[in-house]
Amino acid sequence: MRTLDEGGTVDPWRRRSRRSRRQMPLWQELPLLLIVAFCLAVLIRTFLLQAFYIPSGSMENTLLVGDRVLVNKVVYDVRDPVRGEVVVFRGTEQWVPQVDTEPDPGLGGRFARTVGDLIGVGRPGEKDFIKRVIGLPGDRVECCDEQGRVTVNGVPLDETYVFQDSPLDIPPNPTECRARRFTEVVVPPGQIFVMGDHRLVSQDGRCQGPVPIDNVVGRAFMVVWPSARWSALGVPQTFEGIPTSATLPGDGPLPLQPSPEGGVVLLLPIAGLVSVLARSGRSIRARRRRLHP
Repeated sequence: MRTLDEGGTVDPWRRRSRRSRRQMPLWQELPLLLIVAFCLAVLIRTFLLQAFYIPSGSMENTLLVGDRVLVNKVVYDVRDPVRGEVVVFRGTEQWVPQVDTEPDPGLGGRFARTVGDLIGVGRPGEKDFIKRVIGLPGDRVECCDEQGRVTVNGVPLDETYVFQDSPLDIPPNPTECRARRFTEVVVPPGQIFVMGDHRLVSQDGRCQGPVPIDNVVGRAFMVVWPSARWSALGVPQTFEGIPTSATLPGDGPLPLQPSPEGGVVLLLPIAGLVSVLARSGRSIRARRRRLHP
């Protein structure tokens, strides 16, 4: 129904309002949609999820060269890491990355990498690593028992996920990770002890030391590419039943460690979200993203 003024004509304000609601031309709408999508991708990458490219074999055969994993950057703002989880973290000064000799990709290649880094599909930085959590703060980790297994608080781990373990006949050396054997490590407060699944080639906590929990970027919970390897990264059963550092076998009931298999935490309390924003702000520095062995 038309709205008439006192003179019986159509209200000009209504006419202008109708004209302003006309559909935007495609050539104007498409760039706007692309900008909105780009901004959303940057926000998701910064605060929630990020895809990481695997360039080395240090986590074979759990993760293969060329895989892309999805990392939950929120979960450790609401809880601590759990033994057996695969995590991405920034290495300390002791963690020496593999030296890469990549050819200069040129201006176009550098621009593409910058865009990929912003939206979360770029390659990780030279100090970013991916490993499996073996020990938590206060845990006593060592190798080996009579069967050549790693023990945590006196409990041996049946690590079926390990590919090509390090040899037993090489004497332990705290400066290199070639040997399977290493002396007992008491994980310091606020840190975790991590190892790669491909022990023969992995440079990890055996020779480079524990990692501060504050350096953990997030939990790798799913392989998303290639599509044939689409799968979840759960917590192996071997980590169930390990006592805390204060309760060793023979001292009473063993407190079981929770082993959540959940994927993405999307709903958070307001306080948790504030923590996420504060933490993520520290890691928004521009850097190339490449995971190292």
